[in-house]
Amino acid sequence: MNMTIISRDAANQIDLVDYLASLGFQPDKVRLPDYWYLSPFRNERTASFKVQRSKNVWYDHGEGIGGHLIDFGVRYHRCQIPEFLARLSSEFPAQQPVMAPSPKASAQVTNPITILDVCPIHSLDLFHYLKTRRIDFQTANTYCHQIVFKLANKTGRALGFLNDRGGYELRSSSFKGTVAPKATTLLRQGIQELLVFEGFFDFLSYQSIHKNISAARSDFLILNSTAFFEKSRPQMEDYESVRLFLDHDATGEKCTKLGLSWGKKYQDESGLYQGHKDFNEWIQSIGKAQNLSKLPKLR
Repeated sequence: MNMTIISRDAANQIDLVDYLASLGFQPDKVRLPDYWYLSPFRNERTASFKVQRSKNVWYDHGEGIGGHLIDFGVRYHRCQIPEFLARLSSEFPAQQPVMAPSPKASAQVTNPITILDVCPIHSLDLFHYLKTRRIDFQTANTYCHQIVFKLANKTGRALGFLNDRGGYELRSSSFKGTVAPKATTLLRQGIQELLVFEGFFDFLSYQSIHKNISAARSDFLILNSTAFFEKSRPQMEDYESVRLFLDHDATGEKCTKLGLSWGKKYQDESGLYQGHKDFNEWIQSIGKAQNLSKLPKLR
């Protein structure tokens, strides 16, 4: 699947406050033009990580380091610049950049997306979007809502997937975004087996192809961002078995390797969709009703 890689200059124009929100970080205090956070790099009680939004730069007073968004990204994700730019390109598609605001705009309250309405999915455009992603409509309506939102002066409509802190992941054929706060979604059925997915479309794909199989019962953890993988270990440790359905990219494979290092109860299930980036891309390529014998063995 071809993807346009964002340039370094364009990456450094992405608003740091919005990018931190996409990772689940909200400011501890705001003293315009500065946004203060508990450091993303370590545990602390007093916020020492500052974003000067008018200049779109950050500085960590605890370590005496700072820079632009790329400097933050390679340090936070522990990767090289090319890998981070590729990751950023998938999170902020070229047609939907989230650029840093002007100095005047920086005085406005952060969280640029306002929810106007939440209801069951009924719009034809979202129905067609689900069809292109090979997601069963009933399954989507069980786990998602139709969200009408306002961004700047424009109104949009998207699928909304709720997280455990009350935020939403928003997706449509032309939009990808998050209503803060960003967090994971844990769906409990009281089962001692946990299936872990990177994004909610992978989870919906799994549910779509298992909808008529009554034995397909597990608890589910949807990360909504791989930034939450290591932070979610305490939840994963509560289970006897943890099956990982993460992406075939550098970040997903790094998380899978980390999980496998934690113990034998962690299992890599990504071989199911070998040759495809993720579970949903595999489903799109073969169709949800084909080769059910190749699905993960139900326990």
